[in-house]
Amino acid sequence: MRNTKAFKEAVAKTLSELARRGVTARPGAVADTIEQNMRKVAEQLGIQGRSVWSYFDAAALADRIAQQQREFEESSAEAGVGKAPMPPVDNPELAVILAGVPDALEQTGGDLYGVIVNVAVNAWMAGHIHGEDGCSGCKDSRGPAGHNWQARMQAITSMQPDITKWFDRDVWTAALRDTGYSVTRS
Repeated sequence: MRNTKAFKEAVAKTLSELARRGVTARPGAVADTIEQNMRKVAEQLGIQGRSVWSYFDAAALADRIAQQQREFEESSAEAGVGKAPMPPVDNPELAVILAGVPDALEQTGGDLYGVIVNVAVNAWMAGHIHGEDGCSGCKDSRGPAGHNWQARMQAITSMQPDITKWFDRDVWTAALRDTGYSVTRS
């Protein structure tokens, strides 16, 4: 089914309809949904796969997907779920993590998965460090700053006074390009 012209057109039309509604969806997820729906229609009506396309409506499918996304966002917002809390924009630890991305990309030879793991581990550690005051397993595990988060932020800033430059997208992008890599959508 996926190798047919009709299927590819259905995916393209649905993605276009979703874009008109301001909804971003991964093409593979849309393709999976279309395939599942069309197989079910063919099975229920007892018709062949190539005949099922007369029942396909990209706009209606896009409406359903957009509605599901709105309902999910509303239910998540009501439950206090959705967006992670952000540290202050000038947070030195966050700047160190951002600054490490171009370096990690160069060190891994462009292995984006390796970079993501590196960022995730560093972000987890930063969150853990921020919450160490309440972590019984971290007792006496810190250096001279101890568990004083503010002292840690001051230590990072003193090591690299212009650390907040990493919050400038142009500076970060230039550093990324300096490694010889870039991130582009395929």
